[in-house]
Amino acid sequence: MKKISAFVVLLWLCASVAAQGKVDSQDLPQGHPRYLTHPQGREETLGLIEKEAWAKDVFAKLKQRVDNYANRTDTQPDWLYSRLAMYWKSHATEVYVRGEAFDHTGGAKAPAPTVRYTGTRGTMATYGRPKLEDVVPYDDDEAGNVTFHNNTLPGRPLEKVHPSKTGRNIESLNREIMGIARDAAFLYWMTEDERYARLAAGVFDTYMTGIYYRGVPIDLNHGHQQTLVGMSSFEVIHEDILYDLVPLYDFLYNYLQTHYTNKMAIYASAFKKWAENIIANGVPHNNWNLMQARYIMNIGMVLEDDKHYADGKGREYYINYVLNQSSIRQWSLKKLAEYGYDPQTGVWAECPGYSSVVLNDYTSFTTLFDRNLHFDLTQVLPIIPRAVAVMPQYLFPNRMVCGFGDTHPSFLNTTPIKRMIQNAQMNNKPEQETYFTALLKCLDSSAGEVKNNGKVPVAVTSFFEDKPLELNPDIQAGRIEDYVSPFFYAPNVSWLVQRNGMHPRHSLMVSVNGSMGNHMHANGISMELYGKGYVLGPDAGIGQYLYSGLDYAEYYSQFPSHNTVCVDGISAYPVMKSNHAFRLQSAFPAQNITGRTFPTVTYSEVYFREPESQADQTRLNSIVSVGEKGGYYVDVFRSRKAEGGDKMHDYFYHNLGQTMRLTASDGTDLHLQPTEELAFAGAHLYAYSYI
Repeated sequence: MKKISAFVVLLWLCASVAAQGKVDSQDLPQGHPRYLTHPQGREETLGLIEKEAWAKDVFAKLKQRVDNYANRTDTQPDWLYSRLAMYWKSHATEVYVRGEAFDHTGGAKAPAPTVRYTGTRGTMATYGRPKLEDVVPYDDDEAGNVTFHNNTLPGRPLEKVHPSKTGRNIESLNREIMGIARDAAFLYWMTEDERYARLAAGVFDTYMTGIYYRGVPIDLNHGHQQTLVGMSSFEVIHEDILYDLVPLYDFLYNYLQTHYTNKMAIYASAFKKWAENIIANGVPHNNWNLMQARYIMNIGMVLEDDKHYADGKGREYYINYVLNQSSIRQWSLKKLAEYGYDPQTGVWAECPGYSSVVLNDYTSFTTLFDRNLHFDLTQVLPIIPRAVAVMPQYLFPNRMVCGFGDTHPSFLNTTPIKRMIQNAQMNNKPEQETYFTALLKCLDSSAGEVKNNGKVPVAVTSFFEDKPLELNPDIQAGRIEDYVSPFFYAPNVSWLVQRNGMHPRHSLMVSVNGSMGNHMHANGISMELYGKGYVLGPDAGIGQYLYSGLDYAEYYSQFPSHNTVCVDGISAYPVMKSNHAFRLQSAFPAQNITGRTFPTVTYSEVYFREPESQADQTRLNSIVSVGEKGGYYVDVFRSRKAEGGDKMHDYFYHNLGQTMRLTASDGTDLHLQPTEELAFAGAHLYAYSYI
């Protein structure tokens, strides 16, 4: 009866939140900590450490790691916080960037050291950060330089260097230090040893006071970068140090309130400045929005109630903003879901690599709401479990994901599946638990097991949101064939899949994609082929430096890097947010039906108008099975310019293998020869010169 009563109360609360659209302070815990756990969670965590070997091991390693620095600060209290990257001498209040690189500082001198801004938006750097022991304490000079390793010289000597040559290493340094302080705050909460509190408080106070007195960076180019900058990073989606600061503050709250009473208002104001800038900047229509929302939500969780602050912006304000409010660059969770998810298929309107990021974020909100707000977000956003259930459709038979758009070859991230199991367990949803547990065990035979091989990270979160999932042993693993379709089509990303089974070695699959949605390439009608256990005709991916690299702009995002047809060497259109879908003309078998028998023949025919050359293109792809272990593909690509004047229609196909031979219908070799004529020198796309 207790379980039923709790479930009824929970459902009532869910319905209440959905109807009212508001979170009320009376429904929220008032003590600290309350982000990863609750004030009574200490005894639960101690019990976990006593009971579970993995928890005891993680705690011991955390303590050993932090003790190394706590011992240093016993004799030198500033040892750790003096190594933060700060404007120790100038106390600069203004930061100026020029596009994607730091330029200089200015403004009035603050009453305290301020936080140093990172070097560039990208990660490329000729200067690397020193080990923590080698960092120069209070490192700063009148020119604003830092002391980093010159990676271009033998021995990597330490040199004074302008921050613009250090990439994102300044962020990295501050995150390492804050991570140690976060762990120390957790250990103080667990052990009540004030050595840990003093270490954590010194770092936290120095950094947060520095954020309080420093302004949002100003772009001297007055360009798009101004709408992206964060307080610590060039992108508001990479304010990653908040993942350290929020739990640190939460675990250390009572100590700070006692020993830093006059600074509590400064800390809250610094957090709120951060949240307001994230709301003001960023991108609302894709994965950025959710990453921004998580930072805002995390800050809101550890602030006090609205009535505590003169401006009325406290915990309820920021939580409700994420749930319900939409501004130019920050949409509510519901508005974004309605914009990005196809309600019929559950597919997110970005490439697989980024749709998994979005789903990971949405399901993390589900966990956060279950744990901290005590209501089931899936009742408000039922698209979440549907989107998790459709994830296997991305899979090749070897369990790797399709590679269209900005997607690296990879395996499926099963974390969203685990979160749906947790959501079902917490909210008494046995059917949902059975479905996703069977799916998880299907994809990972060792799911739910804790092994002594270092799989549990040495991290504070391992005791809370990341602790090993307990699976129902009575639920058996499902069959992968029951979670995928012989023919699957997602129009909101212009992508379709044909399969004749899911045997890793013997099954065949073809993936066909256009360019619709975000993080897409200029690829016309592109395809990937699978056979003999490999993605035989793979997509090229996104290059070494992702979409910030020249190789991406010139090759990886362009027609010639894909398995497609390029017309006259000029086929192109805008990449990233693209609106160039193909039209599905006909197909067999019926679309998007799971758990059915795989037919011996599948086919699809799609049409596309290539905009640069005004060419009409159609592609017919078919799988013909021959017995249980073999088959072949049919690929018929037709392309011609609508108004004539055709010069060449280049069929690009990138295959795995040592050699390739093309033959005529009678089997005779066509004797193709290499050529240097297809290149940028022939007034073709830059991409031709990469071949």
